[in-house]
Amino acid sequence: MSDTSRDVAVGGHAKGSSSYRCVLIALGVVGMTTFAQLYYPQALIPAISRDLDVTAADAALTISGATIGLAGAVLGWSWVADRFGRAPVMKIAIVASVVLGLLVPFAPSFEVLIVVRVLQGVALGGTPALALTYLAEEVDRRDAMAAAGTYISGTVIGGLAGRLVAAPVADLTDWRTGALVVGVLSTVGALLAVLLLPAERHAHRHAKTQHGSPWRGPLWTGLIANLKNPALVILYAQACLLMGAHVAIYNYLGYRLEQQPFGLPPAVTALIFLAGLSGAVSARVAGRLASRYGRRPVLMWSSATMAAGAALTIPDRLPTVLFGLLVFSTAYFSAHSIASGWVGPTATTGTAQATSLYTLFYYAGSSLFGWIGGLAFTLGWAGTATMAIAIVLTAFACVCTTLLGRRRLLGSGPDDDPALRTTQPRASVRDSRPGVAAASQQ
Repeated sequence: MSDTSRDVAVGGHAKGSSSYRCVLIALGVVGMTTFAQLYYPQALIPAISRDLDVTAADAALTISGATIGLAGAVLGWSWVADRFGRAPVMKIAIVASVVLGLLVPFAPSFEVLIVVRVLQGVALGGTPALALTYLAEEVDRRDAMAAAGTYISGTVIGGLAGRLVAAPVADLTDWRTGALVVGVLSTVGALLAVLLLPAERHAHRHAKTQHGSPWRGPLWTGLIANLKNPALVILYAQACLLMGAHVAIYNYLGYRLEQQPFGLPPAVTALIFLAGLSGAVSARVAGRLASRYGRRPVLMWSSATMAAGAALTIPDRLPTVLFGLLVFSTAYFSAHSIASGWVGPTATTGTAQATSLYTLFYYAGSSLFGWIGGLAFTLGWAGTATMAIAIVLTAFACVCTTLLGRRRLLGSGPDDDPALRTTQPRASVRDSRPGVAAASQQ
């Protein structure tokens, strides 16, 4: 069967077709480009702090500013894409982000640098918000999960590559050159995405309710309905708190390792970000455990393990610090994959709004606690680690002291009983797909 005939038969880009390959390459590059630009300054925080004579907390605003811009823009980009299409809006967003990214190295002052990063975050919000929706609408349903995996892999590789490229270059020259190299590489990625991403053929320009009728109420109706769902509020708290702890640890651990008693060079400290690769394994394992034992116990154990890992980073012994970071990272991706994947099945209306809210809280926590961690760092690494432990234990308490996963909360989805999940309609599984994608956001 030809590429075209197969696409028509199944109604979407099918595995093996040239258009499917274009989708995979384009969205893989989109994921890499987006997360490389979003997170590369994490490896440059000490260099930015020294060069611009600002505190560690202020330098971390290069991350927090971008993530708060992204969080604030996610819902807006979704609204625009509903009216003008996913593909063209994604192309506009990725091009705008690289243009702003090329301005970052030339910022004349710290204040201008933060403004540009916030604007870049706003532009970057147009890709995570739309990539998985585009896949769900344009790729054959039998191949959509595999395609989503390519996008997710791109985000993981991009977030890691951006840091690993920027730090050694900055070590040899300065942080501005490191930022410029990442900006140039991202520009190449953006051009590939623009050229390869196929135009939409099956887009639904208006959000649908779970019954398939057009969503005629205002956007805020769906948002408010989900914010009134107690179970979803608990999951949003997980997004905010767990991601906040994760970013706080990674923002300042490199700074600590460059100081005494470690005294490691920036190119070496950047290697700590390799610990994030553990998420590729732990997220899958967490999914299997949740299928057997339920989401609630896996989420609770993962959060508790995060706290233990953060505690292990406090002693001034490099092997202990690195082992603690690996434990912390592994447990984080496990917890986050469970929480993000729980959003879709829990939402009783406006699933798109529910998952968008999760993304908003996710990046809001990154922005807030990523900055507060720097204030705690004035007390030494023990201050930042203790703060991270405290907010992780708060997330643990939110699950432990509520009925989430034990029985229905008012307005929540079905109980988290493994035996019951086999009877859930397939639509619930598909609705959860955007939430699963959040597990790739680092």
